[in-house]
Amino acid sequence: MAQSADQIPLLRLLLASSGRHDTLKGLLDEVLPEARELLPAASLVVVHSNPPKWEVQSASGMGERQVPAELVADAIDRDGVAASADWLAAPLGEGYAIAARGLSDQAAFRQFAEGLAAADRSVLGRQRREHRIRRLETILEITHAWRQTNSMEALLKAMAEAATELLQGDRASIFLWDRPKHELVGRPALGVKGNELRIPDDSGIVGQVIHSGEPRRVGGGLGDEQIDRDVDRSTGYTTHSILCVPLLAPNGRCLGAFEVLNKRQGHFTDDDERGLIELAAHAAVALQNTQEFEELLTKHQQLVAEAAQGLQLIGESPAVEAVRSTIRRIADTDLAILILGDNGTGKEVVARSIHYLSRRREQPFIAVNCAAIAETLLESELFGHEKGAFTDARESRPGKFELASGGTLFLDEIGDMSLGGQAKLLRVLEDKTVVRVGGSTPIHTEVRILAATNQDLSAMVRAKRFREDLFFRLNVVSLELPPLRERGEDVLRLADHFLQTFCRSMGRKTPKFSAAARKRLLAHNWPGNVRELRNLAERLAYLTTGDVVEVDDLVLIESSGSDADRLAEFEGSLADATRDFQQHYIRKTIDGSRGNMSSAAKRLGLHRSNLYRKMRQLGMATDGAEDEGDE
Repeated sequence: MAQSADQIPLLRLLLASSGRHDTLKGLLDEVLPEARELLPAASLVVVHSNPPKWEVQSASGMGERQVPAELVADAIDRDGVAASADWLAAPLGEGYAIAARGLSDQAAFRQFAEGLAAADRSVLGRQRREHRIRRLETILEITHAWRQTNSMEALLKAMAEAATELLQGDRASIFLWDRPKHELVGRPALGVKGNELRIPDDSGIVGQVIHSGEPRRVGGGLGDEQIDRDVDRSTGYTTHSILCVPLLAPNGRCLGAFEVLNKRQGHFTDDDERGLIELAAHAAVALQNTQEFEELLTKHQQLVAEAAQGLQLIGESPAVEAVRSTIRRIADTDLAILILGDNGTGKEVVARSIHYLSRRREQPFIAVNCAAIAETLLESELFGHEKGAFTDARESRPGKFELASGGTLFLDEIGDMSLGGQAKLLRVLEDKTVVRVGGSTPIHTEVRILAATNQDLSAMVRAKRFREDLFFRLNVVSLELPPLRERGEDVLRLADHFLQTFCRSMGRKTPKFSAAARKRLLAHNWPGNVRELRNLAERLAYLTTGDVVEVDDLVLIESSGSDADRLAEFEGSLADATRDFQQHYIRKTIDGSRGNMSSAAKRLGLHRSNLYRKMRQLGMATDGAEDEGDE
């Protein structure tokens, strides 16, 4: 829809403001007063539906007037502008709506509402991602504390305290289902003798939850009549609002219910419900088997680490800004993406960023190093196997495609996959089904494919060493990461970031780089790229003690000296010296070819199989490579 000239200041305001704020309230508090003048309108108010109430998020020029609730509800129901004598209302999505008083230009109001809805979505997306990370961190801390608890009574008390703190409730109880007696046993139960409350398993909200397996929220004008007042009379406690979710064991069996009472401000929200469901999942496992808690803790450590790491792409150089901009555009799609760049440039970080900025963020992210999988094991690793499919198949096991179902599968070093493996991979990508080794049942897989390589796949296609059809299947969108030496002062930003991260984990004060050290960092060629810089920062964090990192401290990562110095200091026979030189020269050539053995062999004037044979004669590791060449 074309925008009128009068709308341009409003759109500029929305665009600028949406980039400055991480909370919806901050955005609205800035935008509404200025928008009210530009439209112009007597009043503007943004509300959110939290049944049975409308919660005011921000307002300008409202005075003591009531929110036009019926008009706002009508606008949301019809998904368009609703009008009355004095008011206009329009939906903003996700239960939010805007109302304007004293504004007659419906077209201008509609355009502003559409722009505000887009700005809201942008800010809400960032706000939710950050809130989810904080919530996962909080749950992680809580579950870590539970791990220190040995008695059931202490564990139940700790769970109740954790729920009230996390959800800002007044009190909480865990109801365990005593099936033989058809009773629910609630603990802790303040005000009840023995701190234990026993009720029939079909009583009140808790009874509904355990039998239906569905969460329930009541109170604040929504389902108040369903609150069991007999329990209130027995405890002397008045219940105003309830949030209750089932406690489900990993096998789906209901163990009871987790209940939080009386939200301290307002009433319980959808987000509170999601938080309690997540907490209840951990509580159920802890209650069923505390010995499994360590695995649960590890799982959530990984979730928090992956979520935090996936949202960090450090750097402000034009090349990194271009990558970041492309990621934002393509993240929430299902396009296959090929990530290119030298070793150590951060290809997996980019892949995780794409995953955690997509709608698949709640599903698994599975990374596979294609170079590390032998062709004989490729099908089993990627597609799984059935029990007895081969000698060591003692039990059935899902493959990486199944494990990543609904999420993202990251195929790293795709250029090192054999031609036979490429053909098998292409078949699965085209059909979106896998058949386990030794099985016959097709298993549908819905995964997004991200691939990465440090090789020139186009050249490999021309040389018939990479399938052209697979190349085009993977290369729907390509992202090329620049080497660190081309990123200018990003080197300093990354160095500060890594050093601060490692020092924080050690509990020590982060030292500063001296001016000379920073100059040295900028001058270094960084053949190992970001990985080399990260390793340097880790060494500095552990091996330096002062408040300043000097140039001499950076020698820790320098090579052991020039070739001439190394040969001058060599002591041994001519045969030993010749052997040492050949080993060193082969390693240097392989490094210069970025690990591409075919390219290294060509530079050395050897066939690839002869290069491997020579390396074995010299006692050099070949990582299990075969004698056969690939040319």
